[in-house]
Amino acid sequence: MTGDLPTLVPVLPEIILAVGAMVLLMLGVFQGDKSYNQITSLSVILLIAAGVVMFTQVGGERQLTFGGMFVTDAFAVFAKTLVFVGSGIALLMSGRFMQDHKIGRFEFPILVLLATVGMMLMISANNLMSVYVGLELQSLSLYVLAAMNRDRSRSTEAGLKYFVLGALSSGMLLYGISLIYGFAGTTDFDMLATTLKGLHEPALGITVGMVFLLAGLCFKVSAVPFHMWTPDVYEGAPTPVTAFFAAAPKIAALALFVRAMVGAFPAMTGEWQQVVVFVSIASMLVGAFIALVQTNIKRLMAYSSIGHVGFALVGLAAGTQQGVEALLVYIAIYLTMTLGAFAAILSMRRSEGMVEDISDLAGLSQTNLPMAIGIATLMFSLAGIPLLAGFFGKWYVFKAAVDAGLVPLAVIGLVTSVVSCYYYLRIIKIMFFDEPAPAFEGGQGKAVSLVVGVAAVLNSPVSFLLISPLVAAAAWAAGSLLF
Repeated sequence: MTGDLPTLVPVLPEIILAVGAMVLLMLGVFQGDKSYNQITSLSVILLIAAGVVMFTQVGGERQLTFGGMFVTDAFAVFAKTLVFVGSGIALLMSGRFMQDHKIGRFEFPILVLLATVGMMLMISANNLMSVYVGLELQSLSLYVLAAMNRDRSRSTEAGLKYFVLGALSSGMLLYGISLIYGFAGTTDFDMLATTLKGLHEPALGITVGMVFLLAGLCFKVSAVPFHMWTPDVYEGAPTPVTAFFAAAPKIAALALFVRAMVGAFPAMTGEWQQVVVFVSIASMLVGAFIALVQTNIKRLMAYSSIGHVGFALVGLAAGTQQGVEALLVYIAIYLTMTLGAFAAILSMRRSEGMVEDISDLAGLSQTNLPMAIGIATLMFSLAGIPLLAGFFGKWYVFKAAVDAGLVPLAVIGLVTSVVSCYYYLRIIKIMFFDEPAPAFEGGQGKAVSLVVGVAAVLNSPVSFLLISPLVAAAAWAAGSLLF
């Protein structure tokens, strides 16, 4: 602190994005929707600039500002980097789709930027109040994005469902925060950790408040039993919006999950570990079994994401630094898999418009072999086939669970992973062995094809070369948390 003014260096990336979004908003107001492409390009440049500033000016050392409400450290740098990548690629993939569907409005990239600012605040939150501010900034932007296609009833329905259930989860989160504050006397993570360590046994009110806080966070990561919104929102929202939902917000919410539990409640690991284990098991089971009967590929990806959140939470359930490392490795790999999968879905276009049924992929290997190989690689990786990136992600979270004594959790994860292989391999079977359906139209843009190609390469056996640097970066990030 300098005098009475907080130091702004740790929050420079957030300031760049927030101020940049306001400037682009004014540009859009004066130029109208014809500025969509220009504003989208400038938004990507802003994300890159914020990332560069984060690495060059902020760095990975632990720094606090705004009275301890905002923290930046190696963990924040790692998670924010993934958020920047997810947001930037979602913007790059969106152009052709949004314009073809006449929803290429200048507000879209600005809402993505504002949602990204909210995610960055969530990742760096060191106080329950800043948690809520970051969550709401992200959520309010996402509600509008889900209903972006106002002329399509399914999109409007998706936005409404997300808003109503999101408001319910925010209420539960606030109730939990009020209980924690009432019984502990503080909302600061560091003070909460110190206070709880000094208690022989935490008050019942703190435990109940923490459970409500966990419920609110489970909604944000779409973990069972707070997953009800996910399939409908994924299916109803425009596909580029769904790709964004599946990538950046999920990573930010999981990072917040880790920050809140490890930072504020290390003395109550036994209590929150029970809840996380239950949520993880339920998410893996629902994600594996309900996805078996899906025919719409976006709904399939929704249940797939629920299952993958369950796998990621296995790392947090371990309650160790090794578990957090595994979670970070997993979400980094998940980001590449999901962005590649949604880029492939964006390529499913015929003369009558976009198609979403899994059966529409029939015989793709005969009409577009490179695309079929790219999708197959991503499906194999999502299934966790050995030597692909997805396998390493699951290996690390299951190993962390076993080392922490949670062998039954790892076994359940292994079983659900085997079950999920069915619907991933079914897509490959349809592409390579079924009678070909009419070919998809080309021209979805070089960005979409490039994302599929790069994601497929990153998830191919080449990932064996990249996993060591990723694990080292995750260890660096997890080591900055105060265990």
